Amino acid sequence: MKIGASTLAGLHENLEDILDFIENLGLEYAELVHQFPYENIDADFLQSYNLKYSIHSPFMDVNIASLQEKSRSNSIEQIKNSIDLANKIDAECVVVHPGLMPFLARPFEYKVYEVANSSIKELGDYGKDLGVNVSIENMPTFEGMIYKDMKKLDEILREYEMSMTLDIGHANHVGYSADEMYFDSIKHIHAHDNYGDDDSHLALGEGSIDLKRIINTFESKNYDGIYIIEVNDKDSIKKSYEFIKKNF
Repeated sequence: MKIGASTLAGLHENLEDILDFIENLGLEYAELVHQFPYENIDADFLQSYNLKYSIHSPFMDVNIASLQEKSRSNSIEQIKNSIDLANKIDAECVVVHPGLMPFLARPFEYKVYEVANSSIKELGDYGKDLGVNVSIENMPTFEGMIYKDMKKLDEILREYEMSMTLDIGHANHVGYSADEMYFDSIKHIHAHDNYGDDDSHLALGEGSIDLKRIINTFESKNYDGIYIIEVNDKDSIKKSYEFIKKNF
């Protein structure tokens, strides 16, 4: 198993501190959250660690499904910067959120998805030109989120020959059972726990998700991507890693 942790757990400290923690814990991978306060990351600095990387592209103030073209273009540009960084450091993939549908855009839902799909393809093509895997993440059940429907997301990604990032906590929040979370397009996984009522990002084993069943399914299908522990703090990374070592 390829196991790593997200720098999401260290957003209130220096990037060096959270990367030191991830490396010293014995994890092989770190997922860099490429937005404030880690918006400007030095590729040479990253090479000082014995870590391999994936990148989570910006999602704060970013909307690739925006009906405002200037907003969409700016969002695309920010994510392309993440793809460029991934190319420099040979990162395994770049995770991208599929966009949002604001309240006033609801009457134009068809157009929001049309714009989102166009943006997804543009980013996918940009990544392919650089040899970078651009992977689109399924969303939780919150107002304004699109592509909560993993089947619908899988269909568009297979059409574009792109991959999905399965966020286990998001899928559980939507209501997917453990047996419904597998799709062939999934090449990257965000692992965290919850009770289905919120996107809590709890340590593995602290919620109600049948994580053993999910991971066993992927392992039986010869999944070769990374399991990124995406939790809120360092202690939860440690607990989650211990859960994985104990159960797999």
